[in-house]
Amino acid sequence: MNLDNCPRCGKLFAKGIREVCTVCTRDIDKEYELCANYLREYKGAIITELSDETGVSIKQITKFIREGRISMVNAPNMSYPCESCGTLIREGHLCDNCRNRLTNAAQEMKGNLAKKEELKGSSSTQTAYRGIDRYKDR
Repeated sequence: MNLDNCPRCGKLFAKGIREVCTVCTRDIDKEYELCANYLREYKGAIITELSDETGVSIKQITKFIREGRISMVNAPNMSYPCESCGTLIREGHLCDNCRNRLTNAAQEMKGNLAKKEELKGSSSTQTAYRGIDRYKDR
């Protein structure tokens, strides 16, 4: 049995299938029911409205969306914040701008590493040739 502290309430619990204790699991399920019932009645709700009316945090609502418990198909105006900048998005974890920025940074880093390896490789070959030339002169 693997014991851990519940990340939500801090109580010690037997970690198994769920990442939170049973009390918090029940609370999360109640929060989901509140959100689902509200969205059944108000299909055009946005995430801030849903949070204000149900008392469920935007972070938890976002988690429900990512888990697939709240369908974006049934909530046409629903969007959630980008994990990097907070811009409202409808899919994925990052908005297009943040995704492009990270992709460009990764490509730039890859290019820099390739240049560094190229320079490192050329200096080691020069040293090797110098060593061979030194023995050749004797």
